[in-house]
Amino acid sequence: MRLSSLLFLVCFFTVAMSQCAAAAKARHFRWEVSNMFWSPDCEEKVVIGINGQFPGPTIRAKAGDTIVVHLKNGLHTEGVVIHWHGIRQIGTPWADGTASISQCAINPEETFTYRFVVDKPGTYFYHGHYGMQRAAGLYGSLIVDVADGDEEPFKYDGEINLLLSDWYHESIYTQMVGLSSNPFRWIGEPQSLLINGRGQFNCSLAAAHTPGAKQCAAAGAAGNRHCAPVILPVLPNKTYRLRVASTTSLASLNLAVGNHKLTVVEADGNYVEPFAVDDIDIYSGDSYSVLLTTDQDTSANYWVSVGVRGRQPRTAPALAVLNYRPNRASRLPAAAPPATPAWDDFARSKAFTYRILGRAGVTPPPPATSDRRIELLNTQNRMGGGHVKWSINNVSMVLPATPYLGSLKMGLRSALPSAARPSDTFRRGYDVTRPPANPNTTVGDNVYVLAHSATVDVVLQNANALARNVSEVHPWHLHGHDFWVLGYGDGAFRGDAGDAAALNLRNPPLRNTAVIFPYGWTAIRFVADNPGVWAFHCHIEPHLHMGMGVIFAEAVDRVSELPKAAVSCGATATALMAGAGGHV
Repeated sequence: MRLSSLLFLVCFFTVAMSQCAAAAKARHFRWEVSNMFWSPDCEEKVVIGINGQFPGPTIRAKAGDTIVVHLKNGLHTEGVVIHWHGIRQIGTPWADGTASISQCAINPEETFTYRFVVDKPGTYFYHGHYGMQRAAGLYGSLIVDVADGDEEPFKYDGEINLLLSDWYHESIYTQMVGLSSNPFRWIGEPQSLLINGRGQFNCSLAAAHTPGAKQCAAAGAAGNRHCAPVILPVLPNKTYRLRVASTTSLASLNLAVGNHKLTVVEADGNYVEPFAVDDIDIYSGDSYSVLLTTDQDTSANYWVSVGVRGRQPRTAPALAVLNYRPNRASRLPAAAPPATPAWDDFARSKAFTYRILGRAGVTPPPPATSDRRIELLNTQNRMGGGHVKWSINNVSMVLPATPYLGSLKMGLRSALPSAARPSDTFRRGYDVTRPPANPNTTVGDNVYVLAHSATVDVVLQNANALARNVSEVHPWHLHGHDFWVLGYGDGAFRGDAGDAAALNLRNPPLRNTAVIFPYGWTAIRFVADNPGVWAFHCHIEPHLHMGMGVIFAEAVDRVSELPKAAVSCGATATALMAGAGGHV
């Protein structure tokens, strides 16, 4: 018998079981979410923080550990939830942290306990999933290391954590009112980009290389620690793992480090076949690990530059300093920062994305065939004479007062916004290169009921928006699962032999977020083996707010007893008081 098998049996069938339990720990946190004044880019605004911090505290755990977060809502006038982005919540769908989907919003002054297992190592993050609270600063990093005794399939000497975001000076409440108004008011481009919650507005750390720019103070405006430049200390001739995650509200980003190559080794908590690049594109909801070797001139420091991709940039790049010790951290790099590639060079973006493949011998292959294919057409539409919405197969998603998980578990179909079954496809022949011939849309719940353990293909089809010659980048995130990205295509998905030939069934990467390029399509495959109710949506905050998402309901009857605190609102609260819902 193999030693590992013997140890496994010993753990479960002898008094040594306590030693196994000791290997996986329960890590407890007490957090309070509250509004506070902060100056992320040296302009003081109100942010949503946790325990007086922005970004929120970093959670660090090991694979197999249980995370327990006692979350108090210190916001005075609104609810709150937190989504643990990339954590699959196997067996704990109520802990996914999606308001109106997996749980009720936590009311002011109330406390809700999130308890879940982080089952695999990787680079993750967490963020608010109620209204547009992520755009107000409710986010932080979640890092899961390998379990004791396990090893990563690559070596490194140290780590650097980079949490990327964009920042608006206009409040999320003004933004939401504008998005829901007639006439429509778009939120515009962010005022700044942030690295670990810090950025620069109306000035540049590299003003000498930016015509007309004002030089930022080396320690932030008047020594403001909130917006002091991010310094990343490193030692020469070492290899560092850069953990990079993007929680942007809108912006697609590009990250580069002056004079240094980056080797991509992880994407969304899954190992990928390593490949070297000069820079990486990172969309909202993505996370990566890249290896960087400090093999450059040791007498110099180097720029870390983050710029906008996919949209015409009206926001200056964010800059940090890679500080080769023992050089002074205040010694700014003499060379110009790396130039962000042209925002609309989508051929370059595709070339990077297509290189991300599953790691040989590590990434499991996808099932050879699927049981169901769902085709989702992403369009921009109008409703009620002028309200602008994003729609899926001509239905704009709305969320109910009663969480889907509770209403479906208890059989309260009347609690759903719509009884209509959403379509599995869209009209063949739809011209994705032009504005919709009929721009009108309707609203619905967009709940797709999936058979337990079915293999499901989803084709995400991008199209022209309401304005001519406009098709946007959409990063789509699936809760509760990883999926295989089978392939990408340009133009309309036809489902014919040509499209089938573009699919990769040999070594596709496992991800939880996938990008759809303008006027193109992306095909993914996953196994519906995690009972629960899961959101699948565009991770751009205003797009989700405007209806760009669907819901996957999987074997809800197999979900174990729901915590009352997760579902005691709306129709489920009434049912609980009436004594119904014996499973709750």
